[in-house]
Amino acid sequence: MVGSGFGNIFKIPELKKRILYTLALLFVYRIGVHVPTPGIDTVALASFFAKMEGTIFGIFNMFSGGALEQLSVFALGIMPYISASIILQLLTVVIPHLERLKNEGEQGRKKITQYTRYGTVILSIIQGFGISVGLESMTSPGGAPIVLAPGWGFRLMTVLTLTAGTAFIMWLGEQITERGIGNGISLIIFAGIVARMPSAIMNTFRLLSTGEMNIFALVVLGLLMVAVVGFIIFVEQGQRRIPVQYAKRVVGRRMYGGQSTHLPLKINTSGVIPPIFASSIIMFPATIASFITIPWMKSIADAMRPGNPFYELLYVAFIFFFCYFYTAVTFNPVDVADNMKKNGGYIPGIRPGKRTADYIDRVLTRITLGGAIYVSAVCVLPSILITRFNVPFYFGGTALLIVVGVAIDTVAQMESHMLTRHYEGFLKKGGIRGRR
Repeated sequence: MVGSGFGNIFKIPELKKRILYTLALLFVYRIGVHVPTPGIDTVALASFFAKMEGTIFGIFNMFSGGALEQLSVFALGIMPYISASIILQLLTVVIPHLERLKNEGEQGRKKITQYTRYGTVILSIIQGFGISVGLESMTSPGGAPIVLAPGWGFRLMTVLTLTAGTAFIMWLGEQITERGIGNGISLIIFAGIVARMPSAIMNTFRLLSTGEMNIFALVVLGLLMVAVVGFIIFVEQGQRRIPVQYAKRVVGRRMYGGQSTHLPLKINTSGVIPPIFASSIIMFPATIASFITIPWMKSIADAMRPGNPFYELLYVAFIFFFCYFYTAVTFNPVDVADNMKKNGGYIPGIRPGKRTADYIDRVLTRITLGGAIYVSAVCVLPSILITRFNVPFYFGGTALLIVVGVAIDTVAQMESHMLTRHYEGFLKKGGIRGRR
């Protein structure tokens, strides 16, 4: 059943072309991860990052697909673009000009995208300069300097290289979204996480062979990961269905309406966006603080370590905020209620118009609370595993949530392509529901 669904992919030329195009650009991205920035002692850098696993650098390295530990041209990853997107979306609420652009349709969206690109470059320059200055004062555990020739030449070269790398990743993500399949930015993060899974698995077995981790803990870890993946899939597919009734109406000589349907509201409407946005917001100041040797900045960097109560509380708070914020940005109950009213639809027992909008908003607020709790619970799992079972940080709920969530969305888009051309999808009954 599933096999025949995948076989149908190659019967649709457009879908096949989109998938191959996406894979080609992801391959280009993975090649760039291994292109080093000039002026760095890669051996000293590797030994430095070996002791940084489990810190904010570990999270940043996960989102960059391993580019940070090699300080490649893609070391900043896509996080400056995500940070710029967050800033623009927040400013849209408070700046009338941006709000007008948002409501202008395609042209307004293009203008906001252009502002986001400018913001990405500015943030990349700031982060690149902070990293270059910080690296000059750092040494490997053996005392070897990481930077071969410190000075303004190295700083400017690093800023230029890292900014150009982030701009190129941003372009790759936009091309995948436009011409490929799935969300380009999410797929780039997905590719980076998946590419590091083999080394993470090997590291886990290394801990088992050295006695740092026993076989019982490994079995529990495996079962827990399967359970978490199953739980993520279950919740991501979950919906709250609001019944909708359409009244009968006569158009010409034909009668329309009279049927019952439902309005599906996803439990986790915002998907993987909250943990990505939350990580991006936390990582920007934490990374800068980690590379600066001022005592109070070092205290901030220590407080931002995963597993630290302050970090976990801040992370959960940002997840809750972005769950509600992104849901409010992407789903407008007033527009939904107006469209239902125009088409003769109503919720049984609820008056059309404002009452309907208020009812939908109330239901959406309640299920978003459940979605935020679910996302937070999954994403704080790494800290529990580290403290209780001495598990590598990589096996985290954030990584699992992103991988599973992006995979579900991408498969749902592929299935929609097949179903619109009358081909059988991946599953005969029910199908795979995306977030949109």
